[in-house]
Amino acid sequence: MAAGMPLSFCGDKFPSAYGINASVLNNGCFVDALNLVPHVFLLFITFPILFIGWGSQSSKVQIHHNTWLHFPGHNMRWILTFLLLFVHVCEFAEGIVSNTTMTSNHLHLFMPAFMGFIAATTSVVYYHNIETSNFPKLLLVLFIYWVLAFITKSIKLWKFAEFGVWFQYLRFCITALLVILYGLLMAVEINVIRVRKYVFFTNPQKVKPPEDLQDLGVRFLQPFVNLLSKATYWWMNPLIISAHKRPIELKKIGKLPIAMRALTNYLRLKDAYEDQRTGEDPDRAPSIWRSMYRAFGRPILLSSTFRYLADLLGFAGPLCIYGIVRNLGDNNNNTSANKNTDNHFRVYFMDTTELLENSYVLSILLFLALVLQRTFLQASYYVTIETGINLRGALLAMIYNKILRLSTSNMSMGEMTLGQINNLVAIETNQLMWFLFLCPNLWAMPVQIVMGVILLYNFLSWSALVGASVIVLLAPVQYLIATKLAETQKSALEHSTDRLKQTTEILKGIKLLKLYAWEDIFCDSVEQTRGKELTSLRTFAFYTSMSIFMNAAIPIAAVLATFGVHHFLTSSIPSPSQAFAALALFHILVTPLFLLSTVVRFAVKALVSVQKLGEFLQSDEIGDDSWRNGDISVSLDVGKKHLGMTKAINRKQPMRYQMDNYEQPSRRAMRPIETEDVAVKVSSGSFTWGNNQLTLSDISIRIPTGQLTMIVGQVGCGKSSLLLAMLGEMQAIDGRVFWSNKNRNSVAYAAQKSWLLNATVEDNITFGSPFNKQRYKAVIDACSLQPDIDLLPFGDQTEIGERGINLSGGQRQRICVARALYQNTNIVFLDDPFSALDIHLSDHLMQEGILKFLQDDKRTVVLVTHKLQYLIHADWIIAMKDGSVLREGTLKDIQTHDTELYDHWKTLMNRQDQELEKDIQQDSQTTLERKTLRRAFYSREPKNQMDDEDEEEEEEEEDDDNFSTTTSRRSKIPWKMCGCYLSSGGFFMVFLMVSSKLLKHSVIVAIDYCLALWTSTNKTKANLQTAANQTPAFLQNWTAANQTPAFLQNWTAANQTPAFLQNWTNSINSTDVSPQPEQNVYYLHVFFVLCAAGITLCLITSLSVEFLGLSAATNLHHNLLNKIIHAPIRFFDVTPLGQILNRFSADTNIIDQHIPPTLESLTRSTLLCLSAIGVMASITPIFLVPLVPLAVAFYFIQKYFRVASKDLQDLDDSTQLPLLCHFSETAEGLTTIRAFRHEARFKQRMLELTDTNNTAYLFLSAANRWLEVRTDYLGAVIVLTVAVASIWTCQNDAKGLVGLGLTYALTITNYLNWVVRNLADLEVQMAAVKKVNSFLGTESENYEGSMDASQVPENWPHDGEIKIHDLCVRYDPMLKPVLKHVNAYIKPGQKVGICGRTGSGKSSLSLAFFNMVDIFEGRIVIDGIDICKLPLQTLRSRLSIILQDPVLFSGSIRFNLDPERMCTDDRLWEALEIAQLKNLVKSLPGGLDAVVTEGGENFSVGQRQLFCLARAFVRKSSILIMDEATASIDMATENILQKVVMTAFADRTVVTIAHRVHTILTADLVIVMKRGNILEYDTPDTLLEQEDGMFASFVKADM
Repeated sequence: MAAGMPLSFCGDKFPSAYGINASVLNNGCFVDALNLVPHVFLLFITFPILFIGWGSQSSKVQIHHNTWLHFPGHNMRWILTFLLLFVHVCEFAEGIVSNTTMTSNHLHLFMPAFMGFIAATTSVVYYHNIETSNFPKLLLVLFIYWVLAFITKSIKLWKFAEFGVWFQYLRFCITALLVILYGLLMAVEINVIRVRKYVFFTNPQKVKPPEDLQDLGVRFLQPFVNLLSKATYWWMNPLIISAHKRPIELKKIGKLPIAMRALTNYLRLKDAYEDQRTGEDPDRAPSIWRSMYRAFGRPILLSSTFRYLADLLGFAGPLCIYGIVRNLGDNNNNTSANKNTDNHFRVYFMDTTELLENSYVLSILLFLALVLQRTFLQASYYVTIETGINLRGALLAMIYNKILRLSTSNMSMGEMTLGQINNLVAIETNQLMWFLFLCPNLWAMPVQIVMGVILLYNFLSWSALVGASVIVLLAPVQYLIATKLAETQKSALEHSTDRLKQTTEILKGIKLLKLYAWEDIFCDSVEQTRGKELTSLRTFAFYTSMSIFMNAAIPIAAVLATFGVHHFLTSSIPSPSQAFAALALFHILVTPLFLLSTVVRFAVKALVSVQKLGEFLQSDEIGDDSWRNGDISVSLDVGKKHLGMTKAINRKQPMRYQMDNYEQPSRRAMRPIETEDVAVKVSSGSFTWGNNQLTLSDISIRIPTGQLTMIVGQVGCGKSSLLLAMLGEMQAIDGRVFWSNKNRNSVAYAAQKSWLLNATVEDNITFGSPFNKQRYKAVIDACSLQPDIDLLPFGDQTEIGERGINLSGGQRQRICVARALYQNTNIVFLDDPFSALDIHLSDHLMQEGILKFLQDDKRTVVLVTHKLQYLIHADWIIAMKDGSVLREGTLKDIQTHDTELYDHWKTLMNRQDQELEKDIQQDSQTTLERKTLRRAFYSREPKNQMDDEDEEEEEEEEDDDNFSTTTSRRSKIPWKMCGCYLSSGGFFMVFLMVSSKLLKHSVIVAIDYCLALWTSTNKTKANLQTAANQTPAFLQNWTAANQTPAFLQNWTAANQTPAFLQNWTNSINSTDVSPQPEQNVYYLHVFFVLCAAGITLCLITSLSVEFLGLSAATNLHHNLLNKIIHAPIRFFDVTPLGQILNRFSADTNIIDQHIPPTLESLTRSTLLCLSAIGVMASITPIFLVPLVPLAVAFYFIQKYFRVASKDLQDLDDSTQLPLLCHFSETAEGLTTIRAFRHEARFKQRMLELTDTNNTAYLFLSAANRWLEVRTDYLGAVIVLTVAVASIWTCQNDAKGLVGLGLTYALTITNYLNWVVRNLADLEVQMAAVKKVNSFLGTESENYEGSMDASQVPENWPHDGEIKIHDLCVRYDPMLKPVLKHVNAYIKPGQKVGICGRTGSGKSSLSLAFFNMVDIFEGRIVIDGIDICKLPLQTLRSRLSIILQDPVLFSGSIRFNLDPERMCTDDRLWEALEIAQLKNLVKSLPGGLDAVVTEGGENFSVGQRQLFCLARAFVRKSSILIMDEATASIDMATENILQKVVMTAFADRTVVTIAHRVHTILTADLVIVMKRGNILEYDTPDTLLEQEDGMFASFVKADM
């Protein structure tokens, strides 16, 4: 525009501009002014309403009312408005550009367009406010506006047509478009009036908000917000910002909307699945693929549509770059004002194509295309993820329903193992979910690739295809690498499982290892396994780095190939516009090819998963048990018919009752046939477990109502099977089971193998029944659970299970029996409830529980038992033998009719009574169990019952309320941990990584810069000089000195470019002349060298990062293992085992496999962004000005996102575990759940857990979308600023550099969000390093000692003389001493007994001999040497101890007796003979090399204890310490042992810590301890004479 040109609406050159001689409407300026009217009208009316009126009429219904969208045509209106805005922008641009071509200013060309833009924006804001406040009458304003606008625009169009302005002119096209859009908007408005009848009609329609919005618990609003908020995730803002102040909790993310709940989706999928079962072929398995398509096909199609749109818009980038760079510098020469100016309207009309030749217009178009492309892409991701989550929820519900109906034989015959079910839940469903996430890529990628190649061919002809083929040919290699990665990961997983098993074993037996000084042997075995694991990890690292390398190097190789070939074909180079458009296209093409390998891999996995799922869903189900509800007898044909019926009923029932047919069992009609005193009756039944062998044959029994029936028989004669057959768990071959009608549907059943939920003790007992205090108390007393509950840290609110406490077998069994007693059912089935109980408890349970509690309630009890002494209590007895009934009747009947059986029972009873007496003599097993339970807790101080989380520094606790400090700490990046991680990787590797990364990125920039200079040389002769001058001086000298090699010159001289190609290049650059060939060749050389260097550096960097990670992992694990194994025993008392194991499992896994790729990705994307910003700033320095606000925005986005993302990640992890546990629990407790009829309750629980986890996952993915949309928009703004700045400041000869800047600006949009995502991931992963690091700080035991090992005599201790002098011992400097000033003297070879109450310090004394506790005063002198001066290894390897809890390790028997491999076989056999084990071991396959399973589970507790004795005998030490070692052995064996110890250790010193006093009556010396002091100290005989002495009272109590 000429300066000083006055502004005027119609332009002032012609006086007739304002004239209306012809007719008013023939004046173009007047028509334009008329067009302003509707816009101004709208603004005048809406502004007051917008600003004043919102207080008064908010909606009456309490909802999230700012999200309620209920006017019809809502989305349509938003889309049309966006289109309208876009067209207004075009109109505005066209007006401005036309205006510049004329001599005076014509405001009327662009002013209406500008006002129209503002009015359209206002209209949508206004509409949104009306809709959320539910006040439809105000929509009339908009209706009037659309009508007016439509009329005014139509007038303009009509005038254009009248004067012959048709489609060749852009302004006509724009006006036509506007007319169409206004018409459509008018139609939308009419539709709202038609549907809602809010005006012109007498009765307006009432609307209710959807259920979800009335429920304030629903916080996931994506489906309910308006289109703009949907696209930008605006509704997430409050959540993400508030996360900064307070961590996000489960309450905050609320419930899922109904449409996304697992139940809804399950019903959709189930319908699709069942509909495929046709009448003619009922056995054909429905296809899961088809059901998935039917249930979830529509959203996938929608997502794919979004994806296609995004991909097509993606190509706008290269095209706009091409246009902008080509038009640079040409836009000053088309300002001639002589183009058909005077066309009736005296204004300039522009051609349709001309607008696209304006670089500024192109840059704005590029910006809009980027914004749209990113929006569509994120929408596509979101839709697939939501669908994937819905699918997973549906599949989980489907699997769960199937589990509840699985036939028991499947589980017991091993066709369906728990492992398989867990895999289905944890792995297969996730595979399918991931497949859905990636599935739009499958059909979007080929299109993208084809389009890209076509465009490349357009830009660079054949040479482009060479480059593209490089990319395509390397894709299979990528696939190969991907499959290899999966394989190595599998092998690494196997090794790490082995390593974990070993570590667990070590940690469980750590006390023993330390006492025997074996920790190093075991440590080495773990290191060995770790070595194998690291070998796999090394392969894994190598393949990963190859894959990263390919991804980075392919584009470089493609570009090199393309420009090299182009040069050889044409010996010229492409123009900058072509070169950089091609470069941008290569960047676009690499991504789909890189992803393709992943997608194909997932598709293959998904096929396998679907196959497994299909097999599972087709497996056998339990017979339909309608007979439990009605009195239908179970014969097979009835069952079949019934199945068909329920299916049919189900179809018609409304949704909520459809969750399968056992929710409301129907009441039964009375049947007169049956006598009321029989609860259950089986007539001539034969039952099988489904393997065609009869387990039970010819069973006819009756169970009398309200009486106690006992089922007895030998092991394996089918007692438990009989119970299960009555419960309907077995397949009936023939015969029937009748249930009488009074009995409730549910049977309280306690299985033989106890089954507990991961819940509190109370929940396990009440099991979903209402809590009744009195009843609960009675049940607990009957099962004598009170003492055990008192020991638990939180009483009956303590969680049992994975995260909670592990109870012993007896305790678990008693809780199961308590559950059966507590339930209010008529029938109680108890399957061998006494098996794990000792005699006192079984008696108590029999008397209090069964005879009193159950019989008083007149409940029908069926009891399976081995304890024949209880038969006298039975009202009815069923004796079984080999799967059939031997006798049935009362005890009296049997006595009279079957004397033989009765006598047999009698002899057995006598034997049991003898056992009983023996049992009473020894301390009961229960007290021992309680003792271990107490040990498990009370060795830990209450202050140390800390969770994983509390390891965070204590400081966090203090200022929790102080907002600012927590926020700043929560958004800090853990740099310190990164430092720690890198330093454990080793200095050299870090240096290599950093330097190679920096070099690589500099080289990549250099490659592109070189390309920019090289293509920019392609100018007119006049410009050639400047281009040469642009080359830096040193490069110029280099060219001068090293002229191009002769042979190359000759080659170029000889092979002139083929004619057709020459014409082609000339036609493109008609003004350009090819530069001198030698300069061209020189550039080609530089380009080649740089590309080669770039590719090499890519390889080095990818390898260096992966191997840095590997060495860090190696060092961290090695240090962790050594630290922990050498920690003092106190550390293991205080730290829960699970916590230590977590460091070795989860955290080590993260450090091994997850941190390196994250670190690589983070450094790569950060450096790419930085180098891009550097390049753009150096080309257009003015870009730095807008960069500042952009950087600030970016900083805040990432800061808020990282905090929220971390919280949501934690929520997702923490909600996943209970879900998986619930599945495995259900599969284990199937029979119990079905007997209790609690399927519906468990389903409900599963649906809740699934929904909770899905909510967390959905929010996490929505947060990721939130971030990506924002960073993408920032990227688009960067592109816009770069484009505008470079067009504005560009000189004609720097076209190449502008292309370079734009290409870089385009890449930055892809990498900005990766920087943040990786930062967030790294932050979560660094927590693992932090946790491992916190353990690396533990103090080790002092292994050195002040003496050297060589100074200790070889055979020390040779006599076994022990002097204890003024000994004081404590476990920790913080704690009170446990032994206070103890003095004692033990002569060589003496047998000493130490006794005292629990906690009197007996065991602490035994630990003091081994220097396992802190001896802070006094000393123990053994054979003249103070033990505190000895190296620990020496001291502990010269003494022997037998511990209270027997510990065996998996391996061979030889390894358990002598891990150091020091002894001969004879010595081992001798030790086994002493321990009474020789015959047992001889009978085992392999003898000494026989296998011991984990924890020695394949031997009984007594045998394990004997092995531990043998272990002590193998070590020929002159001092043996026995710590309550005979607690778990029966009397007979114990007596043998006592004798053995006396003979085998006749000449050695033996210190026995006694659990039962009578074991030390034969000792030479007795020490009685109390509260850490010695109370009595003398021979047993002397002590027994003191009647009131402590020892005497112990002996009395024990007799």
